[in-house]
Amino acid sequence: QVQLVESGGGLVQPGGSLRLSCAASGFTLDYRAIGWFRQAPGKEREGVSCISSSDGSTYYAGSVKGRFTISRDKLKNTVYLQMNDLRPEDTAVYSCATTGPEGRCTIIYGRLTNGPFNSWGQGTQVTVSS
Repeated sequence: QVQLVESGGGLVQPGGSLRLSCAASGFTLDYRAIGWFRQAPGKEREGVSCISSSDGSTYYAGSVKGRFTISRDKLKNTVYLQMNDLRPEDTAVYSCATTGPEGRCTIIYGRLTNGPFNSWGQGTQVTVSS
């Protein structure tokens, strides 16, 4: 069974850190792109970060650049999103997604598009509040 499972969300104070995990089962993340997206209540889904397994290239939305880091553990078939210096505006449900084989992080007008992503996790809530 093909499955993506996110974990690591929670409540954190402004300035704090969280590490989200996206564990894949039933398929390998090799040769795919893996993206992290977030959606806050009343807002459109936003592509936060992406990593292409083929060449290790990464993408970060401007709002998180310098604070978030995406990485991949090939042996664990897991992708991580390290989030530092969290802000209240980072509050959202965070979901990971993968493309098919040979997929890439597709950037259009400076934003990560979710078009190529065809497998999605259930999401994990991140709340940044004092």
